Amino acid sequence: MDITTWMNNHTGWTDFILVGLFSQSQHPSLLCVAIFVVFLMALSGNALLILLIHSNVQLHTPMYYFISQLSLVDMMYISITVPKVLLDQMLDVSTISVPECGIQMFLYVTLGGSGHFLLAAMAYDRYMAICHPLHYPMLMNHRVCLLLVSGCWFLGSVDGFMLTSITMTFPFCKSQKIHHFFCEVPAVMKLSCSDTSLYETLMYLCCVLMLLIPVTVISVSYSCILLNIHRMNSAEGRRKALATCSSHMMVVMLFYGAAVYNYMLPSSYHTPQKDMVVSVFYTILTPVLNPLIYSFRNKDVTGALRKMLSVEPFFRETVK
Repeated sequence: MDITTWMNNHTGWTDFILVGLFSQSQHPSLLCVAIFVVFLMALSGNALLILLIHSNVQLHTPMYYFISQLSLVDMMYISITVPKVLLDQMLDVSTISVPECGIQMFLYVTLGGSGHFLLAAMAYDRYMAICHPLHYPMLMNHRVCLLLVSGCWFLGSVDGFMLTSITMTFPFCKSQKIHHFFCEVPAVMKLSCSDTSLYETLMYLCCVLMLLIPVTVISVSYSCILLNIHRMNSAEGRRKALATCSSHMMVVMLFYGAAVYNYMLPSSYHTPQKDMVVSVFYTILTPVLNPLIYSFRNKDVTGALRKMLSVEPFFRETVK
């Protein structure tokens, strides 16, 4: 069976209609410009953070390796939704084909899952650094970091494959309109004309499991870290540990707060408007906030940035 036949059998059409961000806005042009500016800020901020981490030897540590991976997730996360939103607004188009919808769904679920597990890996890394500093270089060597990051991406892709493959096999016949600005699983599921209650229960259990594992790792890690900080005699060491951990906890709350709302709260708590506001926050605003949190609150990153910016004047002086 070719793809056209499959789409006709399952949907009756070959395109969905995205009821996007601009449909209810009184100033769509202004909103479009604002989103474009935020998009550029997210790409440039995360790209700069990755460049700083890879170009500065002092930042070649497990913590910054995980941060660079999180920045990569943020760059990809915002790139799978915002460019299409802006392009559709400029071209006055609101459709997305079924295959494109499936690809977009797989990518954002995969990236979201990978991001959650990366935060757990970062919490474990901080636990090892603060609670076991003498054994830290051996226990968190380059091989271990690669294994942890590979595991995060693998688990995220498994989550994406499971949710996308099941969601896109349901017959859609209620409406072509997805009340969202991208193909998010709950929004697409509302178009199905079959009973999805069993799948929604399974999706809920899957999301609980996918969130419970990293949340448990994060909770246990930070509980041990807080106990260790309480026992520290050095005020300077206590301050550094708290500064590092507080930055990480800000990002954790941003990521997991949106995930809990989208996939774990009952449908009675959801409206299309609320869902879009929350989605704007975690797909557009969070990728901008992450590099700001990790740079402005971190002396190593700001020092590396000053060092990079001082290279150009130094080069000019040597040329003269």
